[in-house]
This record gives sequence, structure tokens and C-alpha cells, in this order.
Amino acid sequence: MLPVLGICLGFQSLVFSSGGKVRRLQRGLHGMVRTIQHEKPEATCAEDIFDGVSEFKATLYHSLCADIGQDSISDSTWAECRWRTQKTALELLPLAWVDEERDSGRERILMAVKHQSKPFWGLQYHPESVCTQPAGHAVISNWLREAMAWNLKANRTVLTGERFLARNAVKPSLLCENRAAAQRGNAPILEWTEMPTPLATVGLDCEYRYKTISLPANIKVPDIVEILKSGRTEHIILDSSNSSNMATGAADVRGRFSVIALDVEESLRIEHHVGDDFATARIPSIQGLPVDLVETVPFGSQRNIWHLLSGFLEKRRIPASGELQTPFRGGFMGYLTYEMGLKGIDVEVAAERGHQRPDLCFAWVTKSIVVDHVKGLLHVQHLQKRKLNADFWIDSVVASLQTSHFWQSPGKTTVNGSDASTVATRPVIRVPAADEYEGKVSRCQDFIAAGESYELCLTDQTTITLPGRSTKEHQNGLANGHLSSEQVQNKSAHVAPWRLYKTLRARQPAPFGSFIRLGGATLISSSPERFLEYDADGFCSMRPMKGTVRKSNQVATLAQAEAILHVPKEEAENLMIVDLVRHDLHGVCGSGNVTVPHLMKVEEYATVFQMITIVNGQLPKPKTTTTTGADRQHTGLDVLAASLPPGSMTGAPKKRSCELLQEIEEHRERSLYSGVVGYMDATGKGDWSVTIRTMFKWDDEAAPPEEGETEPREVWHIGAGGAVTILSTAEGEREEMFTKLAGPLGVFAEA
Repeated sequence: MLPVLGICLGFQSLVFSSGGKVRRLQRGLHGMVRTIQHEKPEATCAEDIFDGVSEFKATLYHSLCADIGQDSISDSTWAECRWRTQKTALELLPLAWVDEERDSGRERILMAVKHQSKPFWGLQYHPESVCTQPAGHAVISNWLREAMAWNLKANRTVLTGERFLARNAVKPSLLCENRAAAQRGNAPILEWTEMPTPLATVGLDCEYRYKTISLPANIKVPDIVEILKSGRTEHIILDSSNSSNMATGAADVRGRFSVIALDVEESLRIEHHVGDDFATARIPSIQGLPVDLVETVPFGSQRNIWHLLSGFLEKRRIPASGELQTPFRGGFMGYLTYEMGLKGIDVEVAAERGHQRPDLCFAWVTKSIVVDHVKGLLHVQHLQKRKLNADFWIDSVVASLQTSHFWQSPGKTTVNGSDASTVATRPVIRVPAADEYEGKVSRCQDFIAAGESYELCLTDQTTITLPGRSTKEHQNGLANGHLSSEQVQNKSAHVAPWRLYKTLRARQPAPFGSFIRLGGATLISSSPERFLEYDADGFCSMRPMKGTVRKSNQVATLAQAEAILHVPKEEAENLMIVDLVRHDLHGVCGSGNVTVPHLMKVEEYATVFQMITIVNGQLPKPKTTTTTGADRQHTGLDVLAASLPPGSMTGAPKKRSCELLQEIEEHRERSLYSGVVGYMDATGKGDWSVTIRTMFKWDDEAAPPEEGETEPREVWHIGAGGAVTILSTAEGEREEMFTKLAGPLGVFAEA
């Protein structure tokens, strides 16, 4: 018999197996912080896991509670008798309680027990939560002491020392798994990366070259793009469009850098569709000519797209040396869908989805521009073949910029963001029905009350159809993002995604905005939420965002927003996702390597106030052996793979919540919404944002033309939602969903 400490469900299982019952609480306590009462009369057993522990507060995550007959104790004897065994569970000694005030009186909630004859203990509260006070951690140390004492009495071998604690808690790295597969002779991914094919050799033996120039006042990211992107069909732009805003709230609410990928259509593309056991590598064009070079990369047994990406990046890693401060020098840029994240946590995605769209689409970007908004600098960059010493491409880009009308007359742009309201005609907008959404909120709360989830991040989608594009518009690139000067003057033209993007960034500037035209998708985002950032040394940071209030005359200042958001419901929403994110990071970083420097801070954005938390982690240091030297293991890619889909878009616990949300949302794909957008740099850095406050469309989706039209209509999607907890109201969640929808939808409403 081995010592056991059951927590939450494990605690309830111990009570149930010992004669007690498990019933529903009068109201769930998910994310609630309460004082744990563990003082006892001297007559009770003194040797328990609360010895020497002072009073502390702990986080509760339960809608069910253990019943050992506590309600049969009279109020007059409760203070004394609650520490005694009860008839329904004579083998269990109560160790801790919480009394919860209810409309019908106080509800007695058992928090900890000890089995009288077996080495079994149980805790209802969560000692691992960030809001459980440090005094509560001593309970775990005491349990370990008791467990080791039991093992000694049972003549078991007792291992001591920190090296034996949590030795299997960290997941094996992707690179280590690749090496293990190679040793077994089952590594088709690595075999492809070793092949001398045109695509498998892209990016090998490259060096970083750049030139820095000053950025004139009033030149914005769209201006730079319009100078350089004429005639281009694919784009990746990561735009810190609120960089000039006044900073408020916690640090880093503003973005410092923007990244513009150049010649995207000539870049190597890695694509993967969930359900396939392979990836597709392709280059669509070379020097402006369509070629569509394609190679299929099989994964092999127990390997996946992440193993391919990690192996590819490792062979192309470049040093991060030098004084230049730039987050991106070259590497992968692109997007992942929500469904890509589901696959990673073993949540089933339908085999027949009616399309073959990529769930992961990354371009290997070797030509780019990084804008440093703080220093007013622009870096033109090229990852080129080593010893080529050919900077003519960089020089040509610099010349194009500095001789342009924008540079000569900064502030005079060809397209004003507000002009979009005069371009598009007759959008057809279908928003979620308010009563149906409220019904889904109620279903979420039914699942939560039944103990199926703590929190469910419910979403819904609005669809907008716009007049279709003519063949000429397809050919001239208008629909793919760029407007020529002739088209700017044509007020009857079809609205271009580029116009929508400029309007959105003007209406709703954000630190993680983006415009992406890649892999058959067009994505326009004003995301305020960083998902994951990591550096070349393995330091990672995540910024889960939960808790939203819309700006208004009544809520106009940070102090007013803090008063509204620092309430139990909003703090519980944030806390549950924070603990989930900490769990995700611990699985890669390991015990003791995850911290929370900022907890539940309120930040100000263009149209809303948001509550955020910053969670940091440090990846394990590379091991060194006498035979191989330094052996790089975990990278930021391991963290990305282990953390999807974003916890702020799922609820907690993640896997079960995602399964429930599929049912509630009627198995409708979220697609790009709730996924992530960003880059993984060749130096080992990466930065990813959550795809929210976003509109997107797919090239293969169309709606029938409206009366008087001849072309099929484009179909745009906007997702919005919020975290449903036991404290939510259907009306409040409906209003939060429409508040988040208002920003992106306003672009079409103006049109």
C-alpha cells in the first residue's frame, strides 16, 4: 500500500470510497479564494498534514462537495463536533473546513480528511493555484513527511534528495524525440531535411545582413507596405498599431516593433491540415513567375508537424549576436487555427470537414523589414547565402523607400482609413441571435454545475458577405490586398481587404495587429492579447487576458475600470486561465521555473479595458556531456506546441472544456479565430498573439450573389465570446460578446 494525497476529485473519490457521499454545492466555487479553517481541539489527533501551518487562503475549483454527514451536526455543537469522525464515514478524520454564506444559511464544505488506518489524505482546495497563499504549501511538505514515515514503517526503500522529486514532470523535447526516432531508424521527417531537394535545402548556410535607416515622422506601417507591395498577392504584416498611444496600466501594453515580410509568394511554405499524416512544402513562385514547387513530407510513426518544424529550424539556426535590437531576423511567419490546437490535446476533429484548408501555414521569410517604433528606426533585413556579400536587394529596398513620395512628404497617404466607408456597398451581416446565445450560456452553466468544467470560453461567429470580385480585380491584385492609385479613385470598386485593414487599425489600434494573406486565407486583426513570447535563451512569457469592460461615459478612466473588474466573478475568470497557463508552462519548463510577476492588472486599449496577467517561465538549460558537448533540448517551439489552443479561448480544464464547447457550439469550426498568429525567428526567438478582434475569410468559401449581382459573394467571419462561469448571467455574457464584436464589425457597418 502506497501513501496517497488526493486533490479535488481525488479527495472526493477518497470520501466516496470510505462511505461518504458526493453532492452538488448550492453554488459552485470555481476560482473562489477562501480561508481554510483547520484549527482543532487538543483532543483530536495532533499528527496530521496541517501541523505548524498558520491560517491561509486557498483557491477552490469545485461545484461538487464531499458529504460525511456534516449537516446533521447542530449549530450549537458544530465548532467542536466538526473535527470528529461522522457515522457515514467512520474511517475519515476531518482536518479542514470552509463555511460559505448562502441565502438559506451557511453551507458547511469539507476541505481535508485523513484516513484513520491507511496512508490516505485528501484536499478539496488546490494547493498549486497561484492564489493559494504560501503557508498552504507547508501542507504538501507535511504530507511528504508523513508519506516517508509510513514507507519506513512498511520497510520500503525511501529515496531522499531533490533529484528524485518530479523527475518525470517535464515533457521530452521535440529535438530529443527526433534524435530518438533517428536512432530507431524511423525518422522520415529527418530524412526529408537531409535530402538535397530544392525545398529541403531552402535556408541552409545563411547569414544575416541588414541596413538601418531613420523612419520619418508620421510614416506608418501601411505607408511602408504601399511603397513596396505593388502587385504582390501575399502578405504577412505584424503591426503594433498602437505604438504611439499613451501607455497606461501594466508594462508592455503598447507594441514596440512591427514586422513586414517581403516577397512572401516566393518563400518556402510549410502547410498542414489536421488529420493528415504529412505536411506539404511548396514555393508558389520564383522571380514573379508561378512555379508551385511541391514536396510531401511524411511524419512517420508517432511524429507530427512540430517535429518537422523543430528539425527544420535547428538546421537553420543563426547566432543572436550583435548589438542590433530586433525581435525578428528571418524565419517562419504565419498562423495556426483553433483546430490545430485541438489536435494537440487529443480533442477529436472531424475527419470530413468539407475542405482542405491549412490549419498551420508558415512561410520561411528571408526578406523583411522591422520597424522600431520607440527609436524611430527601420531595419531592412535579408537572410542570404553565406559569403554571398550581395546587399543589392537591401540597397534597392532602401532606395525605394527613401525616394518615395511617402518619404518626401510624410503624412500624405494614398488611402485614408476612413475612406473605406465609401467603397463597399450592401454588406449582408448575420449576427448571432441574442436568445440563442443566452441559451448556450445556460448550457455552459449546466455543465459547470455538474462538475464537468470550471469555466467555458463560449464563442459565436458573425458572417458578413460582400459583393464579389470581377476577374479583372482578381488579376490586378485588388482583392489580395493592394490598391493602385487608379483603384483608389474608383469609388464603386469592390472593397479590398487592405482597405478593411486600414480602417480597423484606425478604429481599434492594438499592440498585436496583423494583416495576413497566406495559404488561401485573408486575416485582419487588431488583437490586444499576446499569447506567447520567448527568447533565444529559453525565457518565455504569456499574457492571458480575461475580464473586459467597454469604454463609455460611465467607464472612462482606468480607476473606474478597475473598480468594475476587480470583483469575484472577473477575478475568478482570470485566475482560472492563469492557473491553466501555469500548468501548460510547468509541463515544459519544470517545477520552480514558472513565476507570475503581474497578476490581474487592468490595461487600457482603444475601446475597452482588459484584465491581464503575465506568466513567465524558463526552459531547462541544455545538458552538457563529455561526448557531444552542449546539447540544445527544449526551445520556444516546445512551449508553443504544449500550450495550444490558447487557454483564454478554451476554459479550464482545457481538454474537457474544449470537448464541451464543441458540443455547445454545434461542432462549428472556429478556424482562424481563437488560433494564433506570429513568428519563430531563426535565432530562437518567437512571438505569438491570440487571434481575437479579428475578421477573416477563405478563398474557397463564397455565398450566392444578391439581387442585381453576377459574382458570388465573399464570406467574412468575426468570432466573439467570453468566459462563462457559475457567476455569469446570460444577459451579461451576451453583452460582453456583442461588446467584443463591435470593433471589427464596425468596419463593415460603416461600409
